Amino acid sequence: MGTQVMIDTATDYTAIKAKQNVAWGSGDYSKVGVTLQITGEELAETMDMDADATVLDVAAGNGNATLAFARRFCNVTSTDYVPELLDASGARAKAEGLFVNYKVADAENLPFEDQSFDAVASTFGVMFAPNQQQSAAELQRVVKMGGKIGMANWTPDSFIGQLFKTIGHHVPPPAGVKSPALWGSRDWLAQTFGTSCEVSSFQCKNFLFRYRSAAHFIDYFRMFYGPMQKAFEALDSEGQTALRADIVALIDKFDISTGDALCVSSEYAEVVLERH
Repeated sequence: MGTQVMIDTATDYTAIKAKQNVAWGSGDYSKVGVTLQITGEELAETMDMDADATVLDVAAGNGNATLAFARRFCNVTSTDYVPELLDASGARAKAEGLFVNYKVADAENLPFEDQSFDAVASTFGVMFAPNQQQSAAELQRVVKMGGKIGMANWTPDSFIGQLFKTIGHHVPPPAGVKSPALWGSRDWLAQTFGTSCEVSSFQCKNFLFRYRSAAHFIDYFRMFYGPMQKAFEALDSEGQTALRADIVALIDKFDISTGDALCVSSEYAEVVLERH
């Protein structure tokens, strides 16, 4: 039996997802996503799945977790609702001679039977689905009893968590949409998944964003990271200047570099849940 979920009828998630799809499809997220590859490798190591295990990567983007599990000889199905990101992942898999099954799919409505996979994974992906309760229910529905759900999610107080907040001050998110960084809160995860899952591992780790300078980071993200690109496009010249200044100040707060280049530390939660 699938996991039951309360349906929020007051928020138009279809319209929100349509706008999100445009945002993630603009720029070229794969150029940002590929820099996060180490987080997919570490999640795969922590989840410790056997070769030939069936693994579903949800909101897989350009495939960091997808490729990590495929390198460990798992049978991986990689999904995202942005086809261009799956194409980028497919090109990476082909270059490495890895076999992956790709399917365009919405994290809030996964096209798979109940209990289809030994494990479900997502690195900085499913956390961005606007209907958080529905997407969480879908992860639980498609994983087998005794299976694992593994995620890497930015924490609320992290650099990226605060970046969301900073952008939101200038370009408010749609009504009814909660912060994606809630997925990095252990209390929220326990409350959301607690009726059917147990948190077997929760580790706070740090990813280091390494760029030439604060200006290089902002320009790179503004060019390739769709949500930031769209945020700047929504503002007039004065608003863009103010947003850029606030992001520079935030970068300065989290910069741990000791040399001339930029090294921004951003905390994330590496989580493994066991389905019971």
